[in-house]
Amino acid sequence: MEQSMSTCLFGTIDIKYVSSLFHNSCFLSFQQLAFGTDLKKLLEDLALESFYREKLSLSKILEISEKTINDDPPKRKSDYSWYFLKKLMMVNVTARKIKCTSASESDCDETLSPDEFNFDDLFASPKKPETFHPLDIITALFLCSDGFVQQELSLKMSLCQFSVPLLLPNCDTEQCTLMLWAMRDIVKKYRPPDLSESKGFIEERIVLSELPMVSFVRLGECSLSKSVILNKLLSNSEQYHDTFVHYNMECGECPRRISNGLTEITWYLPCGNKNMDIFSEPVAIANLRGDIASFETQFSFLCQTSAAVFVFFDQLDSECKLLTNKTQKAQIFLVGNQQSKNFRGDSVKKLATSLCLTRNSILIKTKQTNDADFVKLLRKQVSDVVNNSQKKISVEKMADIAQELGIIVDENSPECQAGKMKADAITAQIEDTLKYKQDQLRLQGQIWKELTCLEKEEFRLRNVGSENIENYKEKLQTERKKLREKQNNYDMSPAMTCFIDAISSQEPERCYFLKWMRINLDNQSSIKLSNLRERYKEKSRHSENKKEIKEINRQLSSSSLGTEHFFREMGQIYEASLYLPETDLSRQQLQHLPKLCAQLLLDGFPLELVDGDASNIPLRW
Repeated sequence: MEQSMSTCLFGTIDIKYVSSLFHNSCFLSFQQLAFGTDLKKLLEDLALESFYREKLSLSKILEISEKTINDDPPKRKSDYSWYFLKKLMMVNVTARKIKCTSASESDCDETLSPDEFNFDDLFASPKKPETFHPLDIITALFLCSDGFVQQELSLKMSLCQFSVPLLLPNCDTEQCTLMLWAMRDIVKKYRPPDLSESKGFIEERIVLSELPMVSFVRLGECSLSKSVILNKLLSNSEQYHDTFVHYNMECGECPRRISNGLTEITWYLPCGNKNMDIFSEPVAIANLRGDIASFETQFSFLCQTSAAVFVFFDQLDSECKLLTNKTQKAQIFLVGNQQSKNFRGDSVKKLATSLCLTRNSILIKTKQTNDADFVKLLRKQVSDVVNNSQKKISVEKMADIAQELGIIVDENSPECQAGKMKADAITAQIEDTLKYKQDQLRLQGQIWKELTCLEKEEFRLRNVGSENIENYKEKLQTERKKLREKQNNYDMSPAMTCFIDAISSQEPERCYFLKWMRINLDNQSSIKLSNLRERYKEKSRHSENKKEIKEINRQLSSSSLGTEHFFREMGQIYEASLYLPETDLSRQQLQHLPKLCAQLLLDGFPLELVDGDASNIPLRW
């Protein structure tokens, strides 16, 4: 305990270097920006204008107020974003269905006499209150949230099987941001064909998964609904789901005000059942909102990161410089609608020739083709791309391409990078989890279990026998004191010195550090723990496997390492320090530890109450 906590033994953080990374990524300070008219008006309508600079935090959205306990649909414009946010945080799949009621709807059931009935009213558009496109609400919330709320939003949207933002536009700055950090918490589990027989599976953070990406974009006006087609493409006939927002959803007809340029992403991940899987291999699906002529940066990004790009159109310019001038790395597919009055076959033919496209790279919805047949044709082409593509890329690796194109990467903020470097300094030392816990988290293990048994016995007095109760209690307290003295004889380990130093830093760096710690530790243990959990689940079905279950449980405990183990160690360091004299310097240096964790709890981060390994509650901690 004599060791100073102010120095991290695994290295120092070069803040100047981190700052240079941040500024070289073309970041603009929101404080330096003036509100654009469209964005400002929308944020005012949604009561979010105050969060454009001072971002929404976890502690704010976890507050219990009248809005959180009231389940009524929105009555004012300012209610829409909070209503969506509340439903989303509850993982309610109806979150995007914001009920729009109007006076004309409420009056439509009134019985009118023939004299009062006006036939022209049937053809008049009903008057509706001002509403908002769901994508505008989502874009506004992401623009007004800090990195940790963005992670929560992305995770909950993914759990609802909604598409999540990949490139977030800001119509104020005319820049977009790659939402890498926002998607870091999304973990997916799937079974590719090569693991079907063994019943194995892959479970990992989706931003680390190397997958082919297929992108869908629009050139000019298009009579085909790209999002409707995509929803049908990704749905089984008996299990349709609106992954992407489209015109025929509630409020989907509202004009988009700030979400043009938004690029969404979702994933199709097979379960290993040939009768159910639409695609046998995992694939990422991206959808760019708006005309690519207005969003060339996003289009260039998709062309460089995708295995294929499907371009929806009604009318083509035979020269179409946007397509012919690009250094295309992705395979281009043209998707047209012959039923459109603007469709011209000769323009398609000229462009296809200049792009050297084959017959299979052109999909035309003819007048004789219905939606089901067209989706079937599109699904075949996508399946061929996925099965034959050699181009696979993770979202994490897309960051380099984004920076080359001047796209902001949300992870490149100085606080995020500083937190990452501190977390990496600790987790880089972990090779053998069990040995690491024994070397760096010394106050846990056997001593702690013995202390737990003594504390339980003090309350239960099951083994007192004929001995005097007061003498017996005194003996137990003496044994406990000896064990605490043993704990105090240990010096604080380098890992704990570094950990306490990091969580003593200012917000938001402290929060980024903790998130990176959890991400790094989860990544290291995910493969082994996933397999052990599956074995545990399998053996638990049969009562005769008790011995094997006990062994698997022991392996799970020894292989598990998360941020909770570091907080447990902090708790034991603090509890042991209370057995030192009040004037002892080490005790005085450690009195601030509970305050650090209390602040984290107030910031919205969960903390462990009961230690599951020792079944202990450190009460004074």
